[in-house]
Amino acid sequence: MSSSHAVPGPSPIAETAPLSLCTLEPHVPADRLVAEMVPPPRFDSVRFDTYVPDPNRPSQIEAVEVLGAFAAGLGGAHASGSGKRRFFGKKPTAPSTPRGVYLDGGYGVGKTHLLASLWHATPAAPSLKAFGTFVELTNLVGALGFQQTVRTLSGHRLLCIDEFELDDPGDTVLVSSLLSRLVEAGVALAATSNTLPGKLGEGRFASADFLREIQGLSSHFRPLRIDGEDYRHRGLPDAPPPFSQEQVTRAAYATEGASLDDFPALLDHLARVHPSRYGALTDGLRAVCLTEVQPVPDQSTALRLVVLADRLYDREVPVLAAGLPFDRLFSEEMLNGGYRKKYFRAISRLTALARDAKGLVAQ
Repeated sequence: MSSSHAVPGPSPIAETAPLSLCTLEPHVPADRLVAEMVPPPRFDSVRFDTYVPDPNRPSQIEAVEVLGAFAAGLGGAHASGSGKRRFFGKKPTAPSTPRGVYLDGGYGVGKTHLLASLWHATPAAPSLKAFGTFVELTNLVGALGFQQTVRTLSGHRLLCIDEFELDDPGDTVLVSSLLSRLVEAGVALAATSNTLPGKLGEGRFASADFLREIQGLSSHFRPLRIDGEDYRHRGLPDAPPPFSQEQVTRAAYATEGASLDDFPALLDHLARVHPSRYGALTDGLRAVCLTEVQPVPDQSTALRLVVLADRLYDREVPVLAAGLPFDRLFSEEMLNGGYRKKYFRAISRLTALARDAKGLVAQ
């Protein structure tokens, strides 16, 4: 499933110092949040026929077939007004069958590739399809307000939600209500996650109300399990060990469009920037160079780093680092806790970006 990408090599020594992410606090207007609800650059050209299923994993082949049929079924007319045909029925009543598909599987089995392929394959104008992460969806509600978000998305044929996570009961109620309204309007749903719908939030909260909301969400989806190994590292050499501080600094100065930051300082800065702006934080970057990489101190900081890793991966920004290897960023307690799958995904993606960054260091 993975495709190779050209990595910018070192260029002549820059005339100016590299950018520091710690100096940026971007503002993202609400209309940009809506306009950017499309597959990110890394997944702009993916299609079902560019997904390479593992022949030893029948669930991967089945996923392509099911999603292809699902996309084809979305070709009918759609409108949210009364009296007009909806894909899942004429009346905005609770259906007896799920109105969406839910791709469940471990990190690196190609769920985002398949979700983006579904978006591309759905026969509708881009303005009638929306694609975003769970975090981006909640950020959109925060920016537009609940009712305006419902109005904005109700006319869509399809809503794709990547990395479906429920980090707190408030978000659970919010997204449950939003999806229920969109389902009533005839919007088809598709989502990816590392956890089955009925198990969302497991290991994090024990509230009966929370679990009741989980059940309500799970009824919207047909679960589709995808087994397999992490394709980002399948058959590839090990990630390069961290470089020296000097190597990383020289590469940052030698690479036009690179940033250079001390890792602890960057983590502190992320606390002052809303996660909805992390994508804008990386606008125009050709590489991220980090010094003094060390263990993440607490869970709140770790979850912010996960979001940044996702945005860097989406935008194919190589990450060159000095200090601790990325597989030692998170403590054993974190890796065994309720957010473990997020942390493993971040390690996987950062490792892939570290491999991409090898060419930035002069040999």
